[in-house]
Amino acid sequence: MTVAAGIGYALIALGPSLSLFVSVISKKPFLILTLLSRFSFYYSTFQTLYYNHSYNSHFMYIYCSTLLWLISLILLSAIWRGFLPFSISLCWPYAILILTSVAFQEALRLFFWKLYLRLEDMLNAFADRVAKPHLFFTDKMLIALAGGLGHGVAHAVFFCISLLTPAFGPATYFTDRCSQVPFFLLSAIIALAFVTIHTFSMVIAFNGYAEGNKVDQYFVPVVHIVAGMVTLINWAPGGCTVGIPILYLIAILTLTHCGRMVWRRLTENRIRADHS
Repeated sequence: MTVAAGIGYALIALGPSLSLFVSVISKKPFLILTLLSRFSFYYSTFQTLYYNHSYNSHFMYIYCSTLLWLISLILLSAIWRGFLPFSISLCWPYAILILTSVAFQEALRLFFWKLYLRLEDMLNAFADRVAKPHLFFTDKMLIALAGGLGHGVAHAVFFCISLLTPAFGPATYFTDRCSQVPFFLLSAIIALAFVTIHTFSMVIAFNGYAEGNKVDQYFVPVVHIVAGMVTLINWAPGGCTVGIPILYLIAILTLTHCGRMVWRRLTENRIRADHS
């Protein structure tokens, strides 16, 4: 293949994320470098960034979110490295790997939420001292969106972008199980689906935690597990022609559920504001 093909694969995987960042995230810059909130220097930096609406603050939040998820994936791969290689004729070791990976990432998502709550309390306390408004509902949704985008980008980098170096060369690569589609294109298409799932799952999860909504709280890990297990269909000959459409149906379901939830919350907040 050529450089153009390699860039094209990367844009398939990350192009929508870049568009989302440019069109939405970058236009609503307000604080938060969640992972570093425990350090007083960064806390004072957060305050300055938030109340001056710095562009870099939101970018750094996504960057740190991405870094957190990348580190988690690297740690998981290091743990499982001792059990490799698996037999390609057996699916259950891969199923266990996916289950443990999802469980670890969902626990990390909850930890991410706890860190966010801690930081939000600190920021609201600071806002009271300087007579500034607390975070609005839309701000909180955008924070969740930025965190989810970081998760999705980390997934794409780990499972797709890191594999694309040979795609910039003069040839391409096919697998026996899905000989209809180049391997690099297949990786990019799957990565795009997971970027969508992870990005909007974070919004759903944060809302579920905030409201105590069990449906949203369980929706996210269930979707994550199902999406991961669906990728095992690709092991069957021609399985990608079945697995990928199912994966995109899951992505559409996640996006639809998120959209309905956000619309409901916005409507409730608007009605509450009208009556106050």
